[in-house]
Amino acid sequence: MDDQDLRVGAPAAPGTVTVVIPTFNEAGNIRELLARLGASLPGRLTGCEVVFVDDSTDDTPAIAEAVARDCPFPVTVIHRDTPVGGLGGAVVEGLKAARAEWVVVMDGDLQHPPSLVPELVEAGTRKGADLVVASRYTGGGSRMGLAGAYRVAVSRGATWLTKGLFPQALRGISDPMSGFFAIRRDAVRDQRDSGALRPLGYKILLELAVRCSPRSVTEVPFVFQNRYAGDSKSTAREGMRFLAHLVALRTASPVARTLVFGLIGLTGFVPNLAALAVLTALGVHYVPAEIVANQFGVLWNFLLIESLLFRDRRRHRHWADRAGRFALLANADLLLRIPLIAVFVGRLDVDVLTATALALLVTFVLRFAGTEMLVYLPRRSSRGRTTIEEA
Repeated sequence: MDDQDLRVGAPAAPGTVTVVIPTFNEAGNIRELLARLGASLPGRLTGCEVVFVDDSTDDTPAIAEAVARDCPFPVTVIHRDTPVGGLGGAVVEGLKAARAEWVVVMDGDLQHPPSLVPELVEAGTRKGADLVVASRYTGGGSRMGLAGAYRVAVSRGATWLTKGLFPQALRGISDPMSGFFAIRRDAVRDQRDSGALRPLGYKILLELAVRCSPRSVTEVPFVFQNRYAGDSKSTAREGMRFLAHLVALRTASPVARTLVFGLIGLTGFVPNLAALAVLTALGVHYVPAEIVANQFGVLWNFLLIESLLFRDRRRHRHWADRAGRFALLANADLLLRIPLIAVFVGRLDVDVLTATALALLVTFVLRFAGTEMLVYLPRRSSRGRTTIEEA
């Protein structure tokens, strides 16, 4: 099946489960995975289905469709030609296709034991929870299959970082990096249908916990297994996507965005003031020196804002359009800033570097509002519809 084959979710039957499995080149794991799910699911749950959301470049989807013919439950394979959002985006597609009361998300490499699926659903039903996390860090859990001291250190560091950034949203979750969990379909319906879920990379649990705010959370310990076949998909690039995802989640509110915009602007002082110091030391008058030095700060700020603050809004305009608008706004505030600097220098006898820093602070609010409204908000067509361009 392809992207257009998503089913419209029917009313969920109590006690049923949809197992969503995002896959990328897991051909060597599919047969064993479905065999173990077949041994675990039908006897303990009243109804179940499996949905593979596949971004593979190998024959994983063909193998899944072939093996599915002998499964005791329905199996759907959704192959995406364009893996929007990575693994997290695949899970969102699976949530759209799910029809059961509960959705269990797990990896396709058998590091998440299929035998635990019924226990996750039963724990959620018994405790009235909306979210049940399979945790490596609660009593009885283990990260045994996490190979190498480096991956262990990265996993623990990411856990501490996320819990520090989202103490309320992750309260009661000891393993926010877990990719194995069960969630009630109703708990994600509004965010799923409105498009509010915008995962980036593979940490979908973090996205759901922060954006969906499940009313009640419980955990089930599990032992992280060794990969059955194939290679790990964890890379340095995925690590960078995870950090970008953290920033996007943390800056979702206007207050947080303003703060981060200000912090990025502060870092822009460095290239701006350094260039200014060099130019004035060379004897350049401070007015043209300000104009030239400003471009260094503009470029620095644009790159950071693009990568960290408004990453999820870049699709609204072409990159050249964004860069041009950002540069125009950043340079337009010179119309206000240079007169301010002239007052500070000529009337108040402030040195040029200090005057520049004060003027940058004065124009900060206007630059932030202009950047958000004129650079990163969607354009409106002549009929009032939002238009989007790919970067």
